[in-house]
Amino acid sequence: MAREAQKCLRREGSRSSRRRPVGVKELVLDNCRSIEGKIEGLTDEFEELEFLSTINVGLTSVANLPKLNKLKKLELSDNRISGGLEVLAEKCPNLTHLNLSGNKIKDLSTIEPLKKLENLKSLDLFNCEVTNLNDYRENVFKLLPQLTYLDGYDRDDKEAPDSDARATWRAWMTTRRTRMRLPQNEILQCLCVVGKREEEYDEDAQVVEDEEDEEEEEEGEEEDVSGEEEVRGTISPESPLLNAYESVPLCASVSDQSLAAQKPRVGK
Repeated sequence: MAREAQKCLRREGSRSSRRRPVGVKELVLDNCRSIEGKIEGLTDEFEELEFLSTINVGLTSVANLPKLNKLKKLELSDNRISGGLEVLAEKCPNLTHLNLSGNKIKDLSTIEPLKKLENLKSLDLFNCEVTNLNDYRENVFKLLPQLTYLDGYDRDDKEAPDSDARATWRAWMTTRRTRMRLPQNEILQCLCVVGKREEEYDEDAQVVEDEEDEEEEEEGEEEDVSGEEEVRGTISPESPLLNAYESVPLCASVSDQSLAAQKPRVGK
C-alpha cells in the first residue's frame, strides 16, 4: 500500500503545486494494497484531513494510523479488521462517521472501545458477523449511546438523512462488487447516479421508460434493423442516466484541496 499510495500521491501532487499533505482534506486510497495488513505511507502531515477512505486494501489492523485530529469520516469497509479499534479514540478523537462494513467483527466486545469516540454519530457494520447476534441493534445502541445511526437507521428505524444514507449505500455497494461480478468501472458508473436526488432519478427513469413504451407501440412487430440485442434491466456506459453524470467524480472532491488515489473512468 505504501508504494502504490506514494506513487498516487506523487502523480496527483504533480498536477498542482498547491497540493501538499498539509492542505489535503479528502484522501481516497481504495483498492491500494496494504503491506502486511497495516496502514503505511500516511503521516501526521495530513493534519487537515477530514475524510479518509481505505476500502478493500487488505487491512487487518489500524495500529499504524497517524494522529488525525480533524478526521471526521473514516471508511474501512471490505477489509479484514477483527479488533484493535481502541487506537481510533487516540488517533482520531473527533470521528463522527465510521464504516466497518465487510470486516471480521464477530462480537460486541470488539466495538466496545468505540465508546471513547464521544462525537461518533454514525456506525456501519454491514456484512459483519456481529450483525447476526440476537438483539444486535438494541445492544449496540446501549453500548454506544452517542450513536444516532447504526447501519443507516436510528433507534426508531428511521433512515438517516440523504447524505448519510447515500454514503452508507455507496459503501454497501462497494463491498459487494465481487459478489455482483460487475466490473469496477460499471459499479462506479452506477454510483454516480446516487448524486442525484432519488425523486429526480425516478422521474427521469419513468420518462425514459414511457418513451420506450411509446416507441414499441408505434413500431409494433417490426424487427430491429440494427441487429443489436437490447438488454433491459442493466446499466451500461451508454445509458442516458449515466452519461449525464460522466463529469461527477466519485472518489474526489472538486476542491483543489482534495486528493484521490483512484478516479473512476466512465465510458468504454
